[in-house]
Amino acid sequence: MQENTQTVTKTTAAPKPQTVKRKIGKTTYELSLHFSQTSTERMSDKVMRLLENDLSAKK
Repeated sequence: MQENTQTVTKTTAAPKPQTVKRKIGKTTYELSLHFSQTSTERMSDKVMRLLENDLSAKK
């Protein structure tokens, strides 16, 4: 009788970042996005922190 065994390999390679392209006038902008797999901060928290930092820097 033959035994079926499976090996599950967990990779630690980072996922390929998403790319967004936008053409404005004659210039094409390319933006690469990536998100941390270990982050504990929600996106809304990050946006609020960035806005607060930007506002406090302008004082």
